[in-house]
Amino acid sequence: TFTISRGQKPTAEQLKEVEKETGIILSNSPTQHAGTVTVSEINKVKHEIPMLSLDKCHSIKEIEDFIGKDNYYISVKCDGLSTRLIYENGELISAATRGNGELGQDVTFHAKQFKNIPLSISYKDRLVVDGESVILYNDFEDINAKMLEEGLEPYKNPRNLCSGSVRQLDSSVTANRNVRFYAFSLVSSEDIDFNNSFENQFKYLKGLGFDVVEYKRVNKDNILETIEWFANSIEANNIPSDGLVLTYDDIAYGVSLGRTAKFPRNAIAFKWQDEIKETILREIEWSPSRTGLINPVAIFDTIDLEGTNVSRASLHNISYVEDLKLGIGDRITVYKANMIIPQIAENLTKSDNLTIPSVCPVCGGATEVRQDSDTKMLYCSNTQCAAKKIKSFSHFVERNAMNIEGLSEATLEKFISLGFIKDFVDIYKLETYKDKITNLEGFGEKSYENIIASINASRECMLYALINALGIPGIGSANAKLLCKAFDNDLDKLLSATVEDISAVEGMGEILATGIVNYMQDEKNLKLIDELRKELNFIKIIVDESTQVLAGKTFVITGSLNNYVNRDELKSIIEEKGGKVAGSVSAKTTALINNDATSNSSKNKKAKELGVEIITEAQFEEMYLA
Repeated sequence: TFTISRGQKPTAEQLKEVEKETGIILSNSPTQHAGTVTVSEINKVKHEIPMLSLDKCHSIKEIEDFIGKDNYYISVKCDGLSTRLIYENGELISAATRGNGELGQDVTFHAKQFKNIPLSISYKDRLVVDGESVILYNDFEDINAKMLEEGLEPYKNPRNLCSGSVRQLDSSVTANRNVRFYAFSLVSSEDIDFNNSFENQFKYLKGLGFDVVEYKRVNKDNILETIEWFANSIEANNIPSDGLVLTYDDIAYGVSLGRTAKFPRNAIAFKWQDEIKETILREIEWSPSRTGLINPVAIFDTIDLEGTNVSRASLHNISYVEDLKLGIGDRITVYKANMIIPQIAENLTKSDNLTIPSVCPVCGGATEVRQDSDTKMLYCSNTQCAAKKIKSFSHFVERNAMNIEGLSEATLEKFISLGFIKDFVDIYKLETYKDKITNLEGFGEKSYENIIASINASRECMLYALINALGIPGIGSANAKLLCKAFDNDLDKLLSATVEDISAVEGMGEILATGIVNYMQDEKNLKLIDELRKELNFIKIIVDESTQVLAGKTFVITGSLNNYVNRDELKSIIEEKGGKVAGSVSAKTTALINNDATSNSSKNKKAKELGVEIITEAQFEEMYLA
């Protein structure tokens, strides 16, 4: 036995002991080495017990008609992808989507990458559990922020993103999307007495290590106030939901009710009724971004939705506009998706007379329509577009870049229009315009001093902050950190790196590497970087050279490990000692670490083809760490 204080993390050995004692091993446990896989297709799987959907109601009156004198449980109806898990001998053996209820898709490998699914449980007989696979709102926003950083179209909602993430051929995509599973039904088990209580099933699932949907006990006396409680808490809930589920607590009685051809009779879903209101479309605002993408935004007569005034809604892209057949003056209906994001529900007029602008609304330069898969998007082709400049400057000063407070987009636009700022480096010379700035409307001595103080504070920065701030296509905050770390936080090394050098960095493909090198070798960009480095003082990362025994060496890790909790632990050790860990084998790889040198994996084949040595982790320790 051992004691772990609050806030203290258990060691790997302690964690293994707890897992052995409880029989519960979660998918995100550091003791697991569940590798990602790539499959050629997603296979269909037949459900032994049909995965029925629930009958739905949209009014409180229907709920009141359904509920009688019995006890019920009302739970959150998560908005994601319904998924069934099957366990045998305590191990997860199958995961499948609901599909049409009879046939689903086999996503077993993908489910093993979910953040919270138990891979092993203490119950050893056959167990079937239904639940919802979801991506939380905060993860959804982080993923979209990264998409925008890289100049890519963001995803529309967590449900669609989750559905696409779970159905990928490459399960590593699932692993990177932070998909989670929330159980909502124990479908079948053997020899467990739940005392005929639905709540006891939930409690049992919790004890096995499952996260379950949020639920409350209700009857006819408190059903209305409980629904109101859930409705009031939805905006603060991080889990996407589209309603509630009402289920009989009496399991036997619920089963005795049987089912229709489509629905079981022991439960009913109460769908949130999105408040929809009609209004008139007055204008389409075309808003350019720093990447040149021009986003359409609907402007309509102000309406009150869910207690707030709404007059704007994103139209996402040209394809979306065309599908709605929009025209100025059309009668449209608007709602808040998940009671948060304004969306156009329907175009009642469908005049379809909207003209896509042929010139950029900011610079007057020609626009062009680009097709990405089935989606049309509008771009400004003028590389010197002022909107691109303003958005680029706004990106330069944001928190994850140079972190300069006080320079809002409106302030930047004003300073640019007055000629105070023409390039990034001019921000560090704004003191030249002190008198003019302090005399501007809305500014004063205090505002000026705050801006200058924030600018001066940004002069002490990490190199990756600058690399992110430059707005290199495909390089956001995360990639900037990877890039700088790979080149020892040395700007000169980064500037002289080749496409092959950058491609060897994990997460940097050849296309991205080519774009980075092209940016770094452009004469104008080189001049800008040189001017900026004169204004900045990069924070040095002090490294004890005596510990850098792996300096100049690059390793690739594949397969399962014996002496390390996971690959990240071994990777951290290599990097701490000055080495690099790449995602793919190349001519510059020092060695491929693989405990199975005889496997026919693609990395083994590539290593043999290039003459790269394949070593076990024990050989690695003996050769490089002894």
